[in-house]
Amino acid sequence: MSDAPARSFLRGAADLARGFGFWSRRPGVMALGLIPAAIVGLVLLGGLIALGAFLPQIVDALTPFADAWPELWATLVRVAAGTAVLGGAIVLVAVSFTALTLMVGEPFYDRIWRAAEADLGGPVPDSESGFWRSVGDAVGLIARGLLAAVIAALVGLIPVVGGVLGSVTAVSLTGWLLADELTSRALSARGILAADRRRLRRTHRARFLGFGVATQLCFLVPLGAVVAMPAAVAGSTRLARTVLDAHD
Repeated sequence: MSDAPARSFLRGAADLARGFGFWSRRPGVMALGLIPAAIVGLVLLGGLIALGAFLPQIVDALTPFADAWPELWATLVRVAAGTAVLGGAIVLVAVSFTALTLMVGEPFYDRIWRAAEADLGGPVPDSESGFWRSVGDAVGLIARGLLAAVIAALVGLIPVVGGVLGSVTAVSLTGWLLADELTSRALSARGILAADRRRLRRTHRARFLGFGVATQLCFLVPLGAVVAMPAAVAGSTRLARTVLDAHD
């Protein structure tokens, strides 16, 4: 990665940090965002715990061909399969958490977005976002998250290095999807069409990726997803406004 993309990546991570800083300015509004995040987080955490409990049986069911192999090779294959399944599940959970939380907490996150827009100055654009649009966005994000989970799981099957490569792939793909989804409200509220939003994100790829990866890493910390979600909404608003201002 060259110096300029590296700095842009770090600026994206800093956008999330500034989103956390919004707690000091609007604590009441930000606290509302904890409610839907906690509800969805508890449900998905229960799913991950159940997966962990049944992971040995799932791995055995996926690798019956390894029963007749030497113990060393069978163990390596099963560890790789377990890592792939768990890594893919974490990708899907991270994306599903964002999609479901934004859908369930639409009124709360709309207030955070409006407060962040007002804090940045200028008129707050009208947003046509509503519950059914949130449902459509959630379904689309989960579908893309499922594809990312499959890709990360397949990478995780590579012997020896699969665990590391699968983790990097999972964080990168999930981070990009999170940045895409979280900035969509601020961009679409200004009448920016999907194709133009994609071009904008490609132009500032490193910054969007930095924001998304930082958000995803926060989500991996216990209870981090609940605490980080309001900050991610505020930070993504700043990110969108900054890149838009750069094109004016």
